[in-house]
Amino acid sequence: MRVSVLDMIGQRVYYPDMPSIVGKKRGNQTYYYLVESARVNGKPRIVDQQYLGSAEEVMARLTGAAQGSPERTQHKKFGDLAAVWGILERLKVAEAIDGACGPRRSDAGASVGTYLALATANRVVAPCSKLAFADWWATTAGPRFTKLPVAATDHRRFWDAMDALDVDKLAEAERAISTAMVTEFGLDLSGLALDMTNFATFIDSANDRAPIAQRGHAKQKRNDLRLVGLALVVTRDGAIPVTSHVYPGNRPDVTQFVGVLDELTSRYATLFDSSDRNEAGQTRAAPTVVFDAGQNSAANFTHLQESGLHFVGSLPPSDFPDLLALPARRRQVVDPKKFPGLSAYDTRAGVFGTDRRVVLTHSATLHTAQSRGFDQTLTKATRALNELAATLARGKTRRGRTAVLAAITAITHPRWVTRVITTELTGTTPASMRLTWAIDDAARKTLETEIFGKRLLVTDQDHWTMPEVVAGYRSQNDVESGFRQLKDPHVVGFSPMFHWTEAKIRVHVFYCVLALAVAHLMRRQAHLAGLDLSVRELLTNLGGIQETVLLYPTGNKGRPRAQRILTDTDPTQKRLFELFGLDTYAPRR
Repeated sequence: MRVSVLDMIGQRVYYPDMPSIVGKKRGNQTYYYLVESARVNGKPRIVDQQYLGSAEEVMARLTGAAQGSPERTQHKKFGDLAAVWGILERLKVAEAIDGACGPRRSDAGASVGTYLALATANRVVAPCSKLAFADWWATTAGPRFTKLPVAATDHRRFWDAMDALDVDKLAEAERAISTAMVTEFGLDLSGLALDMTNFATFIDSANDRAPIAQRGHAKQKRNDLRLVGLALVVTRDGAIPVTSHVYPGNRPDVTQFVGVLDELTSRYATLFDSSDRNEAGQTRAAPTVVFDAGQNSAANFTHLQESGLHFVGSLPPSDFPDLLALPARRRQVVDPKKFPGLSAYDTRAGVFGTDRRVVLTHSATLHTAQSRGFDQTLTKATRALNELAATLARGKTRRGRTAVLAAITAITHPRWVTRVITTELTGTTPASMRLTWAIDDAARKTLETEIFGKRLLVTDQDHWTMPEVVAGYRSQNDVESGFRQLKDPHVVGFSPMFHWTEAKIRVHVFYCVLALAVAHLMRRQAHLAGLDLSVRELLTNLGGIQETVLLYPTGNKGRPRAQRILTDTDPTQKRLFELFGLDTYAPRR
């Protein structure tokens, strides 16, 4: 049966399981849609429809009449946002948050979970304030495939959503999301790394609504700002954050160790029992947690033992001078292929009153780096000593002997300098004081032999080989790389943070850590597919996949007709397009 164009316009022509054209009345005008139907449970149903236009527009398109050139175009960010949104949907982030905070308010533009999922996506792709979110959202294809218009992304909507989550609800949502990460992506929990840092805020000193922001030891060297502390536990399998703990910035890291371990063991007890089984169905060994010397204390080691977790940590080498004094011939090569230039000595020693396995390692690379750094320290110290000696020689100083001795102490205060540089101050009055100094080459050589390049590891994994112990400890770099990523203001960044209350700060930390997890899950997925890209490289490649909107004139009435297409992609972008299923969010013609 042949159907002419005129037959198709003005009436519905329907064929089961075939596309058809349907007219819909809007006022005095009829608009037409290309409808794709299929049988669902034995009955015909519409499964997809695309807008075609009015009868005149459809006639022009079907008969080949020129529709004219587009009067303008728009370019929307697509690839990076769509990939991130796909991960958030796989993890059911919005559902987990909504399950914790309750049903959506009737006057809300979207659910609390949706707003925090949007905040997470923004942190990954282009961190900005909530006030600037709507302007950014308008430049993306997000409003099309999330069905959330720009008008619904006013900053006050986000603030209302953030106020809906307290500490308990945040913990519930984080547990659900972390569980989804492990099950959906098959994460290996046998190896975990723990570390802590803090982030500077710009909260006013007089603000008493954010007691979690306190002045303390600033790891970003901003001692003038109030700090928020953050502890992370990440997997060795992709450096995915699975536990976070936020705390006041004036508390030492060592005091937070027990709390983080308790959260880790309580949150993942079920997962450890159910997912960590071998092919024979036997429960695997408990996870091994890696941490640095900043977490060391007798109480923490006791708590570790009671928790049932295994561990690999580090000890200050200077606390074990007998081990440092061992000659190099006592060490053996660890693994020349995996760890070139690394040698180690495996022994046992008393650590916080308990006999434990310790491994003394020496890295040629670390030795060279420490030597180079110490040379720079010595150069700076000797320059300052020369300047002070010249000032004293001219008799121009007004300082007394005590003040000059204090200045010498400050100059030689940096690590190891006093072991190498000797100083002598003669005279008692400003005019008679003279300073001489010298570098003891023999002491410098002894220092290098004794300390440079050495680390001391401690573990309860008595059956691990030395390469396994070293590999376990070096996974600490994974959590440190996560902190560096969070301190990148352009990609997956903690800053800017324009929140002044403790409740909102906690929510902000929550979605920043979630953004880091999403970014690392994406990097891990790309790695498993053979694409070894950093987070920045991955997002840059995805960001190159954009959406172009062609806007055609429609006369004096109505909005311009839009046609959406994606930009060209290179081979890497094509692989990423398929890997992250971007066709799900791509525009359909």
